Amino acid sequence: MKRVLLLITLAGALGHTAHGQTPADQEFDATARRGIEEVYNLEFERADSQFTKLVTLNPRHPAGYFMLAMVTWWRMLIDMDNEGYDQQFYAALDHVVDMCDSMLDVNEDDIGAIFFKGGAVGFKGRLKFHRDDYLAAANAGRKALPLVQTAMALDPNNYDILLGSGMYNYYAEVIPNEYPFLKPLLLFVPPGDKNKGIEQLTLASEKAKYASIEAAYFLLQVYYFYEKDYGKALSIALRLGSRFPDNVVFHRYVGRCFVSMGNWDMARSVFGEISERVRKGQRGYSSNADREADYYLGVYAMLQHNHDTALQYLYRCDEISRSLDTKEPSGFMAMANLKLGMIYDLQKKRSLAVMQYGKVLDMKNYGDSHRLAERHQKIPYTD
Repeated sequence: MKRVLLLITLAGALGHTAHGQTPADQEFDATARRGIEEVYNLEFERADSQFTKLVTLNPRHPAGYFMLAMVTWWRMLIDMDNEGYDQQFYAALDHVVDMCDSMLDVNEDDIGAIFFKGGAVGFKGRLKFHRDDYLAAANAGRKALPLVQTAMALDPNNYDILLGSGMYNYYAEVIPNEYPFLKPLLLFVPPGDKNKGIEQLTLASEKAKYASIEAAYFLLQVYYFYEKDYGKALSIALRLGSRFPDNVVFHRYVGRCFVSMGNWDMARSVFGEISERVRKGQRGYSSNADREADYYLGVYAMLQHNHDTALQYLYRCDEISRSLDTKEPSGFMAMANLKLGMIYDLQKKRSLAVMQYGKVLDMKNYGDSHRLAERHQKIPYTD
């Protein structure tokens, strides 16, 4: 459901397409490119330095200020449970909006101001969505959508703009079709075209000047979550991971794709790497990455009939979840406890198994967790 509601925000979010209208200056352009590379390398201090230079080069243009906000966004994205950057992020985006409004007071067709205002409003909505403030997220989408449309009309051949329009076209068709009960909430959203959306995202990922990485990242999510084309998703994840080998977000998607394709040997290798980087304290490899790695390493051990090893990993996943899941049990917690019950059944420890299934039923239902827990409360699990 949360992913579905993201459409309301994405309807207006320009995202990194805002980089597409920067001052026409060679030094500015080179500095912006270096900073963008540093963001995806998670070299945040270096990115801050590059984007601060942009502000110095052109203090009256919102580009540098917006890009500095994007550094904060990625600081949050690698650990979304940390709300310590929220107010800083909102303040930075409010400053961008104020600058853009001043520019639009002078020239209502200033495409740079339109781009960056759309990006700022859209990203405020994206954070509101992640913080479960769906009404605010929807309002941000409502405000930003006309800016996307205006930007497309003013510069229809700009590949960077295709990120925003591609995101919109894809989700605007997919969400109402998959979840008809949400249609009344999306009456303000014009119809989309998912095939056109994929084409636009693909073009942006290949040809956009500034938005190619972000377009590839969104295309990865489209193939992984909605199209269920794990081969294409893996291809993109591997490409991004090869270019940015220290980016935990791309690293985790590589592992997830291998899991979804049933290639458990490769999944074990990837999540083993992730677990090792967590142990080393590498940036971005936080408790969230640790929990995911423990879960999949536990499932792999279970498939290999290494039940004691599987129990160790799955109990660690459950333990980490209890510190991370401050609002409600996560899918990782529910599924880890389900797997624990199954392993206990395989070990003929029926009372422990039934206890685990009861825990699962006390949690929110994820996938078929409740159905399986109810089934194996009655009939012991066998592999």
